[in-house]
Amino acid sequence: MKKFLLSALITLLAVTAFAEEQKTPRRYVNSLELRIINKGFDNSERTFSRLPAYLKDSVRPDLWERQQCSAGMAIRFATDSRSIGVRYDLYYNTHMIHMADTGLKGTDLYILEGDSVWRHVNTNRPYIKKGTEKSCEATYVENLSGKMQEYMIYLPLYDGVVNLDVVIDSTATITKGSPDIIRSDKKIVAYGTSILQGGCASRTGMAATNIISRMLNCEVVNLGFSGEGKMDFCMARALAEIPDVDCYLIDPVPNCTEMMCDTITYDFIKILRTLRPEVPIVMLEGPIYPYARYDSFFGSYLPKKNAAFRKNYERLVAEDPKNLYYVTSDGLDGVEDDGTVDGIHLTDLGFKYYAEKMAPILAKFVK
Repeated sequence: MKKFLLSALITLLAVTAFAEEQKTPRRYVNSLELRIINKGFDNSERTFSRLPAYLKDSVRPDLWERQQCSAGMAIRFATDSRSIGVRYDLYYNTHMIHMADTGLKGTDLYILEGDSVWRHVNTNRPYIKKGTEKSCEATYVENLSGKMQEYMIYLPLYDGVVNLDVVIDSTATITKGSPDIIRSDKKIVAYGTSILQGGCASRTGMAATNIISRMLNCEVVNLGFSGEGKMDFCMARALAEIPDVDCYLIDPVPNCTEMMCDTITYDFIKILRTLRPEVPIVMLEGPIYPYARYDSFFGSYLPKKNAAFRKNYERLVAEDPKNLYYVTSDGLDGVEDDGTVDGIHLTDLGFKYYAEKMAPILAKFVK
């Protein structure tokens, strides 16, 4: 028996050693050498933060904190590597009780099949690397065909990224990928709340803006800020600075009171359309949460917020009907009321419903 166990151990060690010898060495490619998509501003404080650095002293600390999250951003590339992985450092390494870490601070790898279908390959589970405080490293996939293919890595929705490397075989070729795939000259800018930011997708590719981006083959800049989509006038001016915008999606009602919807909606939209009169603006009213069917206060209050929002749309469109549109929230998170995690924030199913409602509307304005 001892001889058998010894022989088995020797065999196992030999197989392990052989496998290690056969393993292709890897190299780390800085994402700055590749293409960063869905980023609105080049003058941000950090590469993967979302607002211009000059706004730091002009906005609430909570809003500045939320903009550190890399929601919506992705890395585009093409490679013939037989294995693909990722290494990145988190800005916060945060955790929430109602959102999976894979969506909050993980990353998704997608591959392009054919010429238009994006498929999810894998998601890294964001374990913190031993001996570090905020570093994650993982392999998405091995044993690929070795032919040149187009890929995309979606970054964390509710955490920030300090730096990120794509990990490939040492002998593999990697490029920025075809510019005709997720085109930068077709761009939607989406402004809103925690729902728009991606709360609470189970993985990063399932945020509504990312789904819409894949559906319409265009960049969608995610400017959703958890608890902070409050139609600050400086934000309207900042939105107007983003170049090559085909359409603005404005979805702030969940973070606004009835009074805010009544008193600041007009000026916020007026600033934006004055600065960018040629760009269509789509105003999306707030969802009626599932519990509002049964809670008499919210059953009355949520429609009042939407009514105030719509009143200002009607005032604006009466002044100038061009390039201003209004969308109701009917069916926004599905018909079964099963589209939320906590009665407010969306599941992957809810984000799918959101995207399927909004993509056909937004497609009309994408050149």
